[in-house]
Formats: sequence, structure tokens, C-alpha cells
Amino acid sequence: MLSEREKELFDKLELDYPAVAVKFCFSEPQNAERIDKKLSFCQFIKEAQDTGRKFYITKEDDDCFGKMVLGMIEKPPFAASGQAGYDFGVYRTQAPNARLYDMIPTLVRGSVNYVLFSPVSICDYDPDIIITVANTTKSDIIMRATSYISGDLWESKSSCVLSCAWLYAYTYLSGKVNFVITGMHHGLKRRKVYPAGLHIIAIPYQKLYEVLKSLDEMDWELIAMKEDDESKQALKAKMDEWNRMDPDFALHK
Repeated sequence: MLSEREKELFDKLELDYPAVAVKFCFSEPQNAERIDKKLSFCQFIKEAQDTGRKFYITKEDDDCFGKMVLGMIEKPPFAASGQAGYDFGVYRTQAPNARLYDMIPTLVRGSVNYVLFSPVSICDYDPDIIITVANTTKSDIIMRATSYISGDLWESKSSCVLSCAWLYAYTYLSGKVNFVITGMHHGLKRRKVYPAGLHIIAIPYQKLYEVLKSLDEMDWELIAMKEDDESKQALKAKMDEWNRMDPDFALHK
């Protein structure tokens, strides 16, 4: 479970859209109410951000294919045929869209019956994934925190449609942080869930505490980006020392 200090780190980011904790459940969650509306799976994060409340969903509450990605239902034959992607004009023929249904990660059928959502600030469970939605400046801090200790490469893996498969199932199964850019994914864009140009970052439980430790330790604004005289002088002193140690390094700016 997240400590108050760890929640404060997300609060300190001052995100325009609060971070949301997601948990996949076999049994019905306790101390949470079921959502009272039908939405597409990509809209439930925004619902938690807008309302500030904790809630859970079932397959009946999702009117798109998030429930398929999470193994709540089988892959519908018509969707898997790829015809919808062709009719939407996303793909030249139905074949590329049909191929995608063999490529997307999905959870074991029937292993998830409920999905719990909560703003991180009131989360009282161990999240499987934390989702942040942020501009580039704030996302730079978050993504640096994913590699500050480990040196892990940044990766974005997704597709034009079914971005939920890559944000949720792929992240959960792979243990890798993943991100997508709003305005580039069909369902999110068509439903106008967020303005274009934001980063949606999915942090799985396998990386979460490394990210939190990094946020707590690292400088959020790097010295080379600071404009004050003291920082500029300190950086120049470091660079002068590098050049003395290795003249061929020749890093002057």
C-alpha cells in the first residue's frame, strides 16, 4: 500500500490530471462502490480524475473492448475480423486490423472480473498500475524517474487502435513502463478524452517503488536546465574539471 509520503510525491508533481491507481481483481472489491454509468475503458481514468472518487467496474460497465483486453470476454469475431478498422479508415484493408488481434496482449480469460480505480491521493490498496496524464515538462520528470536508478530505456509500444491493450495488459504482464501520446490513438481521440499532446504513462507495480524512490531522491530540474547564476557557475566548474581530466572530451556547452 502506498505510504503518505509516496502519495505526497505524486501530489508534488502538481499534475493537471491527478495520478490514478488501477487494480485488477478476481473478487469484488470491498470498500468501493460500483460505477453508476457505462463508459469506454479509456474513459474510466478520466472519470476517477474528474470525480475524485474510488470505484470499480465490471464487464457490463465497459462499452468498448477494454473488457476483452482484460480477459473478461472472448474476442468478438466481428471485431477480430478487422472489418471495423477498415470501415473507420484506420487500415487499408481489414487484414492489418485482424492481425492486431493476434498481437495484442490479453490477460487470462476469467482471471479479472473487476477493475478498481482510485485517485492516488485516496488509494487504500496496492495498485497494479499507476497512470499519469501530463504535459511534456511533467512527463520528463516521471520518465526520468523510471530510469534514474535502473538505466532502463524508455519505450512506447502501442497501436492506433486498442491502445488500452498496451497501457494496461502489456504494462502489467511485461513489468515495463509504457506511454502513449494523446491525439494519436483512435478511441481516445474520437471520444475526446484528453487534449492532444499529453503523455499517458503507465507504471506497473514491478517498477513503482523504484520510480517513487527516484522521485524522492533525484533533482527534478537538472542543473544544465537551470538559469540562475549559481547553477551556471557550478556547472561550468564541473565541465572545466572534465576537460582537465580528458581534453578530448571537449564538452564546452
